[in-house]
Amino acid sequence: MVSFDRVNHDILMDRLARRIADKAVLRLIRRYLQVGIMADGVVMARDEGTPQGGPLSPLLANVLLDEVDRALQQRGHRFARYADDCNVYVRSQKAGERVLCWMRKMYEKLHLRVNEKKTAVGPVFGRKFLGYCLRRWSGDTVKVAVAPKALDTFKQRIRVITRRVGGQGMAQIAEQMRAYLPGWKSYFRLAQTPQIFKNLDSWIRHRLRAIQLKHWRTGTTTYSRLRSLGANHELAALVAGGAGHWWRHSEAGLNRILTVEYFDALGFPRLA
Repeated sequence: MVSFDRVNHDILMDRLARRIADKAVLRLIRRYLQVGIMADGVVMARDEGTPQGGPLSPLLANVLLDEVDRALQQRGHRFARYADDCNVYVRSQKAGERVLCWMRKMYEKLHLRVNEKKTAVGPVFGRKFLGYCLRRWSGDTVKVAVAPKALDTFKQRIRVITRRVGGQGMAQIAEQMRAYLPGWKSYFRLAQTPQIFKNLDSWIRHRLRAIQLKHWRTGTTTYSRLRSLGANHELAALVAGGAGHWWRHSEAGLNRILTVEYFDALGFPRLA
C-alpha cells in the first residue's frame, strides 16, 4: 500500500498531460490538487498529495499507478488494486519479497512512499483487501468473506446505535439502522458466507429484545405487553420477574414472542 498524501503534483500532472490535451482541464485539475487544508480553523497551502476523500482522487491514483499496473501485467503477476490499496499474488514468500522490493523501486520513481504499517508479505489467507478476505473451506474450496476487522467495526457501530442508555425510542433506533445496515450489506454483497450474516442478524435481534424490555421498564408493563403479544403466563412472569436483567432475559424464549417479524413491523432492516 502506498501513501497518497505525498503525491508529487508535477509528476501527476505530467502523466495526465500524456492523456489530456485540453489545457483548461489540466489547469482545473491542478487547482483541485492545490486546494488548501483546513487545520484548527486555518487554511494551509497544499503543494503535494491528493485531497483525502475527494471524488477525483481515486481516478488520479489510477492514472498515476497505471504504469505500475502495466508492469505487473507484463511480468505475469496476478493482482488486485483499488486506488492506493494493492494485493499482488505470488507462489512463495521469497517471490513475494522480490516483488515487493521491485515495487518499492517503481514507487520511488513516482516519488511515492510505501506505507510500511500496512505493507507486508504474507499468506493470502491472512490478508484483507477493501474489508474482504479469503477463507479456505472444505477441500480446496476458497470463498470470499468479510474480514474480521470489518466485522469488529460493524459490531462496534451497532453497539453504539443500540446502546441501552440515552433515551432513544425504537423508532429512532430503527431509523439509524436503516441508514447504516443496507449500505453495509450492499458493500459486502460479494461475501460468500451467508451464515455470518444470519449470525449477525441473530445478534442484533438479541440486542433489540434487550432494549425493548428496558423500554417497558416495570415488571407489570413487561408482563402485560408480553401476554398481549401471545406469551404464556410462565414465560411472561419469568421475564417480568427479572426486570433490570434485560440482556439475560432477552434470550429466555423471548425470540418466539419478539420475533423477526415483530422487528420487521417496527421498521428494522435485515442482513439476511
